[in-house]
Amino acid sequence: MERERDYEVKIIQSAAEDLESLLQVPLKPPIMDKYDLARALAPYIGRLLNQDFERLLQLCYKIDLGEEKLKSILHEEEADRIVDRLSLAIVERQLLKAYFRRKYSG
Repeated sequence: MERERDYEVKIIQSAAEDLESLLQVPLKPPIMDKYDLARALAPYIGRLLNQDFERLLQLCYKIDLGEEKLKSILHEEEADRIVDRLSLAIVERQLLKAYFRRKYSG
């Protein structure tokens, strides 16, 4: 069980590092799970959403969030939940990429 948790933490740390690199911002610890990571990411996503929408679209494209997923969040979520939902979707996509990268890297 502890070994599984260590693996999960490594995946989360890898995703956090990827997002820090993509956004060129430090994400403040402690980041223990995907929800912590999404909360740390939310201020930057909110800023992009309100001030640099084109860069937000580029980020979503770069991480392969998916056009339908992005449209769904932007058009179907309540306005006060868009940033949180989008942050979580970005984190979940990065976690999936980090998982497969670790799994198949040997």
